[in-house]
Amino acid sequence: MAPELPITLAGESVHLLGARALYWPARDALLIADLHLGKADLFRRSGIGLPSGGTSDDLQRLGAVVQQRAIRHLWILGDVLHGAAHRAAWYRQWQGWREQHPQLWIGALEGNHDRVLPKADLGIELLGERIQEGPFLLRHAPQPQPGLHVLCGHLHPLARLPGMQRRWPAFWMREGMTILPAFSGFTAGIAPVLASGERLVACVEDQAIALPAR
Repeated sequence: MAPELPITLAGESVHLLGARALYWPARDALLIADLHLGKADLFRRSGIGLPSGGTSDDLQRLGAVVQQRAIRHLWILGDVLHGAAHRAAWYRQWQGWREQHPQLWIGALEGNHDRVLPKADLGIELLGERIQEGPFLLRHAPQPQPGLHVLCGHLHPLARLPGMQRRWPAFWMREGMTILPAFSGFTAGIAPVLASGERLVACVEDQAIALPAR
């Protein structure tokens, strides 16, 4: 086990981080998917009792990765928000986090939960539904693009390690596509049915564990 797994995608050296993020050294960039800011707050407003944490814990983890690698660019591959952008505790936490990283450029692709993102005033650049960066197409939904390697999210892939009942967030490596795990710690997900040649890289307590290809 190691905190990261260096691999080559579409001719580019990238690192799959056990912290549920993809690091692209050539661009000083970090890519994450499905941050879901405010999800726990939304559930609490609906009367569902939840422990503390949620957005605060996610932002602490994100800040640690950004600082460790001197990240200059952060791409969020959709679902920045989870529902309406109420000015709840999560918003104050985000604003404080953004003030701690004023030089960090943040761009976001539109996800299915981001309908109110243009009005949320989060200090990020909105990039629409898709954007090409080098050999990669960044988007939220896992739709293939001929000639490009798609980096996306949306599905929240999970992996089960041998001998363990718990499922862990995972990168889903497919032909021409890498689906990132949900960065938010407060998400469900799916256990993919792998096609031939596909594999999962599990994120287990900040360690990246490559599982055998199918």
